[in-house]
Amino acid sequence: MAVKAIENVNVSISPHIRKPISTRRIMLDVCIAITPACIAGIIAFGWRAAVILLISVLSCVATEAVFELITKKPLTIGDFSAVVTGLILGCNLPSTIPFWMPALGGVFAILIVKMIFGGLGQNFMNPALAARCFLLISFAGLMTRFPETIHTLFGADPVTTATPLAVLRDGGTVNIREMLLDLHNGCIGEASAICVLIGFVYLLVRRVITPLIPCVYIGSTVVFVVLLQLITGHAADLNLTFVIVQMCGGGLLLGACFMANDYVTSPLSRTGQLIYGLVLGLLTSLFRILGSSSEGVSYAIIIGNCVVPLIDRVTIPRPFGREKEKKIRKEGQA
Repeated sequence: MAVKAIENVNVSISPHIRKPISTRRIMLDVCIAITPACIAGIIAFGWRAAVILLISVLSCVATEAVFELITKKPLTIGDFSAVVTGLILGCNLPSTIPFWMPALGGVFAILIVKMIFGGLGQNFMNPALAARCFLLISFAGLMTRFPETIHTLFGADPVTTATPLAVLRDGGTVNIREMLLDLHNGCIGEASAICVLIGFVYLLVRRVITPLIPCVYIGSTVVFVVLLQLITGHAADLNLTFVIVQMCGGGLLLGACFMANDYVTSPLSRTGQLIYGLVLGLLTSLFRILGSSSEGVSYAIIIGNCVVPLIDRVTIPRPFGREKEKKIRKEGQA
C-alpha cells in the first residue's frame, strides 16, 4: 500500500495568534506609536531631524523595493516593515550627521541585515540597530557629535552641548524636572522621555507588545547599574537623580519600548523573555559604568539578539509526548 509523504511543518511554541492580525497592521501601529518621539525630535533639533528621518525611511523602502525587483520576488514594501526600520534608525541618529549617512544606514539595514537573510522574519538581529552600530563603528566622531543648541518647549537652550548621561558621567548636574518634562539633547528619538512612554502605552493598549521585556530590561539596568556603582566604589554618586538619568536620559527607554521586544529577534517563551531582559540590563549597565561611553543600549540589544537562539533552545518547553515517542522508536528498532 502506498503511503503518502507528509511534509514536515514547523510549529512554534504558544502563545499562538487566535484572531485576524496582519504584519501591516502591527507595523502601522508601531509607526503611530513612534510618531510622538519623532515629533519631539523635530521640535528639539529642527528641520535637519525631519530630513534625516525622511531620508532614512526612503532609503529603507527603496532598498527593499529595488532588491525585490532585481531578484524577482514579490514586493513587500506595503507591509510597512521597511518604514518602521527607517523610523527606528532615524530616531537613533543625531541630527548633526551629514545626509548621506542615514541613506547608507538604510541600505545596510535592509540589504545586509534583512533581505540577504531572507527578508522579514529571517533576520537574526534588529536591522535598524545593526545599521546604527555599523555607522557608530565606521564614523564614531560624527555619530557622537550632538547639537550645541536645541529648541526646548520653553525656547532655545544654547548651553546644551551634551546628553544628560554624558553630563552625569563628567560630574555635572542635571535638572530632573526639565529633563522629564522638557526636551533634552541626544539622538533624535531620545529628545522626550514622555513622548517615548506615550508610544509605549499605545503599543500596550493595542496589544502589539507585552510589558515583560521592556519592564525587566529597564528595571534590571537600574539594579545592575546601582550594584556596579557600589562594587566600583562610587556609592557616593548614587541618588535619585542618578537613577532617573540612567532610565530616561539616554536610549534606554527608546530601546526597551521599540527595539528590544522585536518579534523576530526576541525569545518566544515568557521565561526566555525574562532571561533576555536580564541579559540586556546587565550588558547595558556594564557598557555604561565600565565602558568608555556613557551609552550602551544599541550594542546590548545587538549582542542580546545573537544570544536569543541559545535562550530559546534552553527555555522552550519540550513538546508533550516527545520522550515517549523516542522510547517507542528505540524499542521498535531493537
